[in-house]
Amino acid sequence: MDMFDHIQELEIRREKVQLGGGQKRIDAQHERGKLTARQRIDLLLDEGSFVELNPFIEHRSSAEGLAEGPGDGVVTGYGKIAGRLVFLFAQDFTVFGGALGEMHAKKIVNVMDLAAENGAPIIGLNDSGGARIQEGVLSLDGYGHIFYRNSIYSGVIPQISVILGPCAGGAVYSPAITDFVFMVEKTSQMFITGPKVIESVTGAKINQEDLGGASVHSTKSGNAHFAAATEEEVLAEVRRLVEFLPSSYEEKAIHKPSAANRGPGERVQELVDIVPVDGTKVYDVRQVLTSIVDDGDFMEVQARFAKNLVVGFGRIAGETVGLIANNPKNMAGGLDIDSSDKGARFIRFCDCFNIPLITFEDVSGFIPGVKQEHGGIIRHGAKILYAYSEATVPKITVILRKAFGGAYVALNSKAIGADLVFAWPNAELAVMGPEGAATIIYAKEIRESADPEATRKAKIAEYRERFANPYIAAAHGMVDDVIDPRDTRRVLVQSLEMLRHKKKKLPDKKHGNIPL
Repeated sequence: MDMFDHIQELEIRREKVQLGGGQKRIDAQHERGKLTARQRIDLLLDEGSFVELNPFIEHRSSAEGLAEGPGDGVVTGYGKIAGRLVFLFAQDFTVFGGALGEMHAKKIVNVMDLAAENGAPIIGLNDSGGARIQEGVLSLDGYGHIFYRNSIYSGVIPQISVILGPCAGGAVYSPAITDFVFMVEKTSQMFITGPKVIESVTGAKINQEDLGGASVHSTKSGNAHFAAATEEEVLAEVRRLVEFLPSSYEEKAIHKPSAANRGPGERVQELVDIVPVDGTKVYDVRQVLTSIVDDGDFMEVQARFAKNLVVGFGRIAGETVGLIANNPKNMAGGLDIDSSDKGARFIRFCDCFNIPLITFEDVSGFIPGVKQEHGGIIRHGAKILYAYSEATVPKITVILRKAFGGAYVALNSKAIGADLVFAWPNAELAVMGPEGAATIIYAKEIRESADPEATRKAKIAEYRERFANPYIAAAHGMVDDVIDPRDTRRVLVQSLEMLRHKKKKLPDKKHGNIPL
């Protein structure tokens, strides 16, 4: 054989690998409404940037009935998103149903190690029938190696999981540890035990979609951060997310100038109209966020889960920021178990990756009720307080309207480490709302007056004027400045510029013990 014969053999072998399970199985994948692993990679990465790793790895099992499996059911490698390096793996459902075995796992952990060592995000495209039964405990060991890396690389590099088919059993714990989970409606599912097992154990009948589909995980469990109707839409959103993030904990997100070229001093006139002065009237805080961020580009995280708290990414003067905001449109914007978990997790991600935090506050308190108390609101509410306290990135709060009770303290108050707190002139800061406080404090006077209702209203107004206005808090240094709502963006631009080089070191320790 001369060199050209060897080259021809290489090309034949590579072509076989790229066909995966063969054309028949590729057609079957398409009939399910799903793309192949390589088609997904092409959609996700910049054109022509993908470099494959370990294409010729195959399983080492001698189990009967386990045929050849090109690439051992997973495609791994690296490429670019918007010109920046990322690493990835894409499980190939056309080879062994994407089932994970020893060498399949080895390929994944190899690319995870490369991502961590090179300070670049790792993206997992999951589409797998689960553990490869024929390889027994070797498959379980493979999962363990992946879980371990998910855990120790947490906070080192961004980790993103994209569920593009089944993800069941132990396999779900890898996405659960990663920073963000994307799902496709109707074609992707996550669950620990499938419908048949649940029926055999509990008698309950449920289908895969109702048990662990994208709708369930994006609205009820909160396990999915993003969901869309098609794989194309989901992968486009992954690209969008990556552009907001730094490559590792050692970097900051890249500067991206605003397309609209808004000046830093430009007033946002519409803010006066979006937020009603009357604290009993509702509004959608996302209108506030889109008015303030560059080009109205706000990428909401967990948009369908715990909707009383809005979290997500935007840019101000070209710099990525993490935004947290109470939304009075849902549950009056109060904090409950789910919103506390959602907020705490997001805050800790931003702190890991040097993303400044801006909190827009309009909160009447933690949600009361037996269900909340018995569900552990004390423990869950403590998470958001802990997350803010521990974060060392720039932290800014803008009080739009209400800031009452323990929720005021928990939502990035000066006492727990806010760098700057601003309040609009209509803001109310108090132990509780004026209506409740006045009724308690002046109960006897109201009860004994000739016109109790008129007296109650007068006392509420008096309490609001004497105790709940922002100037009381400003006089004691708990609010740094009372600002014109229209100047909110300008104030944030100035504040972020001042805090750009902030350095704060926490007491030396192994790690804290967040109330989980």
